[in-house]
Amino acid sequence: MAVSAYVLIQTEVGKAAQVAEEVGAIDGVVSADDVTGPYDVIARAEAGSVDDLGKMVVSRIQMIDGITRTLTCPVVNL
Repeated sequence: MAVSAYVLIQTEVGKAAQVAEEVGAIDGVVSADDVTGPYDVIARAEAGSVDDLGKMVVSRIQMIDGITRTLTCPVVNL
């Protein structure tokens, strides 16, 4: 079973559209949308394990130019 999470992303001013496009191109990212509010982009990501998901966020998503902060929210099935 795949692990899913929402990744809430804050960006530098004026970088949200570019960040959303780059995040959306990452393998394992299902969607990446520009939003308003305290976060600028919200992405939905899937990976084979929590460790793989963490590696994707740290080594792929957080390395994108213009990202200042991320918050990863794993999906739980209650």
